[in-house]
Amino acid sequence: MKISNIEFPEKPLFLAPMEDVTDPAFRLLCKRFGADMLYTEFVSSEALIRDVNRTKQKLTIYPEERPIAIQIYGHDPVSMAEAARIASEAQPDLIDINFGCPVKKVAGKGAGAGLLRDIPRMLEITKQVVNVTKLPVTAKTRLGWDDDNKIIVDLAEQLQDCGIQALTIHGRTRSQMYKGDADWTLIGDVKNNQRMQIPIIGNGDVTTPVRALECFNRYGVDAVMIGRGSIGRPWIFDEIKHYFNTGEIIQALSFDEQKAILKEHVIASVFWLDIDDAVSIDSVKDKRLKGIIHSRRHLASTPVFKGIPNFKETRIAMLRAETLNELFGIIDSVEEPLSASDKSE
Repeated sequence: MKISNIEFPEKPLFLAPMEDVTDPAFRLLCKRFGADMLYTEFVSSEALIRDVNRTKQKLTIYPEERPIAIQIYGHDPVSMAEAARIASEAQPDLIDINFGCPVKKVAGKGAGAGLLRDIPRMLEITKQVVNVTKLPVTAKTRLGWDDDNKIIVDLAEQLQDCGIQALTIHGRTRSQMYKGDADWTLIGDVKNNQRMQIPIIGNGDVTTPVRALECFNRYGVDAVMIGRGSIGRPWIFDEIKHYFNTGEIIQALSFDEQKAILKEHVIASVFWLDIDDAVSIDSVKDKRLKGIIHSRRHLASTPVFKGIPNFKETRIAMLRAETLNELFGIIDSVEEPLSASDKSE
């Protein structure tokens, strides 16, 4: 499978763009475990034009992350074109347009999935972004605004006609948010539409190797994008690829290995947000750090601690920790949950 001149292996796995999740610290972990394509967090076109430091920071990419896309969002075609021009200067491999974010602060302002209620504006944004950059442009969207307006089959053709070179489809409507099951049927309909010539990437509820393979085989997509299933579990890409290659479920990482990866991610976030590489991590272990706060979503979502009895208080303490010494002390104190066989003995 290719997007423009970027070649991917058979059955490629993409890491979904996620706000407050897919920063370089997390992206590099996912890359190490086998993600074939990475995306930045959402980049606001208006904030990028205003030169907001936090937004500019999202444009930071590293050579070992490639291929990687910068994803931009907004509601104004002129601002989106200018944002695409600025983002192109950071030299990503792709520019991706966010037409799928359902949250109120984005969709409610006519950006992201909000553009599913204004298709002419969506298409105008797409045309202007394509025209302003020499980089390949892709887009990510949903099935439609609600159950009565699942327009993705026709919309996919319209976006293709605007010049995008790949389309990612999340198998829910905006009204669903992240509730209910993702419906891949319409994703398959888009892929099997003979008028579609660009790669189609499927997204939504891929959390196991078996489901990932089913999405390729049943719906014919060119790539599968994994979002929430990777939070607190970057090794999911390795698990899926092992299954693709062998037909077997890989032996899970040990409990201690999983905890070590979680701690590695926290440290990487600290380096990203709090200190530079010239500073020893030991020198800041007792300081309040932004990187710890940024990592809490991963710690809250990780399946590593699933099944541990009476874990609620420990989880709360973990999410309230403000220093590395405090947080790592809590993580190190957690003992591996008993397996079913252990419990029966």
